[in-house]
Amino acid sequence: MDDFHKTRRLPPYVFEQVNRLKAKARAAGADIIDMGMGNPDLPTPQHIVDKLTETVKNPRTHRYSASKGIPGLRRAQANYYERRFGVKLNPETQIVATLGSKEGFANMAQAITAPGDVILVPNPSYPIHAFGFLMAGGSLRSIPAEPGPELFEALERAVIHSIPKPIAVVLCYPANPTAACADLEFYKDVVAFARKHEIFVLSDLAYAEIFFGDTPPPSILQVPGAMDVAVEFTSLSKTFSMPGWRMGFAVGNERLIAALARVKSYLDYGAFTPIQVAAATALNGPDDCIVQMREVYRKRRDVLVESFGRAGWKIPAPEASMFAWCPIPEPFKAKGSLEFSKLLIEKADVAVAPGIGFGEHGDDYVRIGLVENEQRIRQAARGIRRFFDECGIGNNNLQSAEESR
Repeated sequence: MDDFHKTRRLPPYVFEQVNRLKAKARAAGADIIDMGMGNPDLPTPQHIVDKLTETVKNPRTHRYSASKGIPGLRRAQANYYERRFGVKLNPETQIVATLGSKEGFANMAQAITAPGDVILVPNPSYPIHAFGFLMAGGSLRSIPAEPGPELFEALERAVIHSIPKPIAVVLCYPANPTAACADLEFYKDVVAFARKHEIFVLSDLAYAEIFFGDTPPPSILQVPGAMDVAVEFTSLSKTFSMPGWRMGFAVGNERLIAALARVKSYLDYGAFTPIQVAAATALNGPDDCIVQMREVYRKRRDVLVESFGRAGWKIPAPEASMFAWCPIPEPFKAKGSLEFSKLLIEKADVAVAPGIGFGEHGDDYVRIGLVENEQRIRQAARGIRRFFDECGIGNNNLQSAEESR
């Protein structure tokens, strides 16, 4: 039977091939260290869980909720943005609660995209940034993922040569999968460009609180005039280790927020009310748990870079996010990221995400999530070193290959 129109536009899900191989290895008794999916392993802070269990005991909270989010939750998000970024938001017109940032992004695509509309999307990028618009009938044009001059050159070319003119550009910093970061000066240039060419900016800020330096990642909405063109998506999944709770937000430009709210009103009644109440408690509560979460990821990052480096795989230390974007070692590069990822499962008992799953320009990399504890990360490094040794390309040979490039 032929695929339906929308599913026909979607390529095969690369990650599913890795997942099948991982499941097969585990069924055979292998202890697979899974660093492929960005699925936080840390528990949700107890005060958030306590608020959920307290609220769920009230039968009134079992009714349908509000699609755009209960008022207290939207006020909590507004307060968070004012504390964190110095940005004032109107909870009634500039904030919509979403079922995670992924759902918000997909439904924003449905809300604003007409058949054939051109969207500028980083390559590599988180899959929903591209495929949300493909499912909505749009057309994609790739731009670089790094926030540098080449990105702006690509934006200029797109405006000149795309027919029709692009309607929106997608940004994601700290980036998934590359962990690239952007500063406020970059966002100023983006806003100026978007206002000049009347293009919307959709900014994914899901990793705003996972950073390892002294400077927190900024919001594009800190730029004067950004509200004219930009909407930003955030999530509680990583910030508060609440991935399964499915709670996120879209904030910013009133026209875009109204469009998203209207689409969502036809599709859902919002998250379960006790989850929304608990999410408001998270946003209004102390940030000790955020600081602790950040330190856990920093330590894991350091262990990853150190132990994998000793195993012969040099990995650049990410400045933010819960991921490392790792160049495939030279002896394996010709295999591509999917085959290399399969080899790591079969030979090292380690699962990673193949870079090709994030776009064609990611095929020289794999993404490693900081979702295992320090002991398991060191265990993964030992498995990788054993695999490299068995291939006759131990630490010294790998380093020599890298230096000869």
